Amino acid sequence: MRGRRTVLTIEDDGPIRRGIVDALRYAGYDVHEAADAEAGLPMAIQLQLDLLLLDLVLPGASGLEVVRQVREVRPTLPVIVLTARGDEDDRVAGLKLGADDYVVKPFSVKELLARVEAVLRRSPNRPLDLEYVEIPGGTADLARRELRFRDGDRVELSEREADLLRYLASHRNRVVTRDELLAHVWRISPENIATRTIDMHVVRLREKLRDQSAEPRVLLTVRGRGYMFGSEQTDSEVG
Repeated sequence: MRGRRTVLTIEDDGPIRRGIVDALRYAGYDVHEAADAEAGLPMAIQLQLDLLLLDLVLPGASGLEVVRQVREVRPTLPVIVLTARGDEDDRVAGLKLGADDYVVKPFSVKELLARVEAVLRRSPNRPLDLEYVEIPGGTADLARRELRFRDGDRVELSEREADLLRYLASHRNRVVTRDELLAHVWRISPENIATRTIDMHVVRLREKLRDQSAEPRVLLTVRGRGYMFGSEQTDSEVG
């Protein structure tokens, strides 16, 4: 089972960055660091992270641009932004782009760690220790977001597709409702939301899994209720 959580902090102020890194490491986190968006953005996209902590005012590309680009490819990665006191517009813009929380400078170590712990507690409810899932004809490597078929074919998964497959596989043999998926994979409140995005993601994921939509064996649809992973039951497809 995966243990220590991993955090990336992108902060151009050297003393502040070192203070953040030291505090997080002392609290038991694994920490990566970068001084600007040019170095930090590839790390945010490529590393296996549990949390991104970044300043909104960076040399070159801004923290807002980092949030925007990260959200395009890693929609479920928790993000906390650091802002100067009085930069309310930037905080609001960061939250609108998908940041989970913000911390106003100057801040105490105690406050920072409390915000980090709170965001991680309410982050997507996904079992991070589930890295491999057996699928017909091969294996899903969820850590690398890749399907590996025994015929040698490899298919890349988006982060959302990997999270969706991980969540369903972790709750196999029970129906997972669309509201549950919205809450724990998409991280949005399902209240008063009518959307087909889950169904569309399931269709695309079935195609990559070579799971026939007419008679699926991996991602089953339970009419009027939701989805189930790998059940032997016969479930009717939603039209």
